[in-house]
Amino acid sequence: MDVGQCVALTGATGFIGRHILRSLTARGYRVRLLLRRPVDAMPDGASGAVVGDLTRPMNMAAALAGIDAIVHSAGLAHAMSGAPEDDYRTLNTEATRRLAEAAAKARVRRFVFLSSIRAQTGASAAGIVAETDTAVPTDAYGRSKLDAERAMAEVGLDWVALRPVLVYGAGVKGNMAALVRLARTPCPLPFGSLAGRRSLVSTESVSDAVDAVLRAEGRLDRPLIVADPDALTVPEMVTALRAGLGRRPGLVPIPAALIGLACRLTGRDAMVSRLAESLVARSDGLTALGWRPAAATRSGLADLARAAG
Repeated sequence: MDVGQCVALTGATGFIGRHILRSLTARGYRVRLLLRRPVDAMPDGASGAVVGDLTRPMNMAAALAGIDAIVHSAGLAHAMSGAPEDDYRTLNTEATRRLAEAAAKARVRRFVFLSSIRAQTGASAAGIVAETDTAVPTDAYGRSKLDAERAMAEVGLDWVALRPVLVYGAGVKGNMAALVRLARTPCPLPFGSLAGRRSLVSTESVSDAVDAVLRAEGRLDRPLIVADPDALTVPEMVTALRAGLGRRPGLVPIPAALIGLACRLTGRDAMVSRLAESLVARSDGLTALGWRPAAATRSGLADLARAAG
């Protein structure tokens, strides 16, 4: 797809969606936002079409008229803990299916779906995760994303699912936001012994991946993992964040078992398990399309810490 073509975007107000919107308009794409309700002002370079609830979309023929590709980033996020499985299925799977069906009727050329590494695997993995591995999600969120991918494949249009690992960038929430807050404190942190490695990816790199698949020639019809090549431990993440503030790492090597016990007693065990356990992935498919990360992970984290101030 040539830059200058018209792309419809859902989820433009979300954490990743707003970065994708900024990237698309900066690259010269014409962007039509698919909105749940009218807004007072459109971002520069974007227009809007009100489609309502994506599980019961309205006016889709008009909303998708003249659209070359859809980038679908709306959905129920994993960070929204406690949501029942039916909600994930309704908002992630069924809404994606209905939008894909509407796209097929409108003869949209490509459907880009923001999926997740959790459609591929659980919160941790023993080996390096690759797209050729059998997908085995372990929770309702991951299952809903994988089922959405399968729904797109059934519709028959040209589709691609981007499966980003843990995403960081301005406006990040959840466990990564908590780690950034801790790194910004002057206190020593007891994470020096945590050895699990975790792949990360920046919002800029995810946006670059969207551009790469929009430009790709020929049908894609497959999922693609989005991950920086240099997986980091939690101590390395803290070191990078504090380097961005011009400070020493300030890490104390407390045994991981004691950290886990303390976190369980304070109700923060999910944070440690999802950051400290290993989940390393590689982006073979995207790399073959010419995609490269926007920046090295360490420098990206340093930039994030500076911007958070």
